Amino acid sequence: MADGSLRALVVADGDVPPRRDLDAGWPGWDRDLGLVVAADGGWDKAAALGLRPSLLVGDADSLAEARFAEAAAQGVEVERSPVAKDESDAELALRAALQRGAGRVTILGALGGERFDHALANVCLLALPDPEATQVELLDSRTRVRLLRGPAQGDKPAPMELPGAVGDLVSLLPIGGPAEGVTTEGLLYPLADEILPAGPARGLSNVRTSPVANVSLRHGTLVVAETRQGGDKQ
Repeated sequence: MADGSLRALVVADGDVPPRRDLDAGWPGWDRDLGLVVAADGGWDKAAALGLRPSLLVGDADSLAEARFAEAAAQGVEVERSPVAKDESDAELALRAALQRGAGRVTILGALGGERFDHALANVCLLALPDPEATQVELLDSRTRVRLLRGPAQGDKPAPMELPGAVGDLVSLLPIGGPAEGVTTEGLLYPLADEILPAGPARGLSNVRTSPVANVSLRHGTLVVAETRQGGDKQ
């Protein structure tokens, strides 16, 4: 069980922005990292960011087998998997971080690229960990995606803080059924203990009006996607 003390970064083999863009969009994205995990070809993406992973996982379909051997010879922990497997390399990397007690995981290289199915599968990975133990986010230079789930028990709504720049977009998208008891603060189009049904796009493209906005949820699951509109973070 994660205790929240270990912060991990997973670098997948999708589109990973340059460091300058990540720094501009999400200052502190790499602060206090205790674990960096490369998912197969994410090894080279991590190196481009000036990061050296301490763990390399994957099936060597996007990073040559010799590179796995080279990493192992350099003292990097390596977890090789068969090509015929049920999990994606990004999922294996996330699971590895969770098994090592990560309390917060940022995943790069999970959005964009030519494979929409991969991006969608990566969003689904947000549901993997115990929601009370671990926070997982998908990040690129302009977008942060997280998951907010209603509390497992009790009537107290589950909260999420949304710090960022005034004018940035915040989308609240229910999945798996309606999201009930949705309440927001600091957004242009407020919700007050309302229901967002799965399907209609009512929660799309809200606008942050405060440097710190908030959303809470009594029941269901929300994908929370924040999109920077330019300018500095507040």
